[in-house]
Amino acid sequence: MSEFVRVAARDALPPGSAHAFPVGRYEVALFNIDGKFYALENSCPHQGGPIADGWIEGRTVTCPWHAWCFDLQTGKMTLGDFAWIPRFEVRVEGDGIYIATEPLAS
Repeated sequence: MSEFVRVAARDALPPGSAHAFPVGRYEVALFNIDGKFYALENSCPHQGGPIADGWIEGRTVTCPWHAWCFDLQTGKMTLGDFAWIPRFEVRVEGDGIYIATEPLAS
């Protein structure tokens, strides 16, 4: 069962931005898309590129190393069904953002 770790104040991650945080045994990329928060493991399944440093367009993030694209809501690759990134539950409580210490089941 996951615990939740506070990673940031809500206003520290403005809309359209992303940042990576250590959460338990993972590094997790947190994205703010129009005030809704999404969290994926910060490692592209291709060669480990840092997803938090990728380009964000709508709900899609593009890996900065080799341009693999992923849906932030599902973690699935947008160009095929052969790759995905583990997702994490995000909670906003008061002014804090919390991320689960274990990924969601696929």
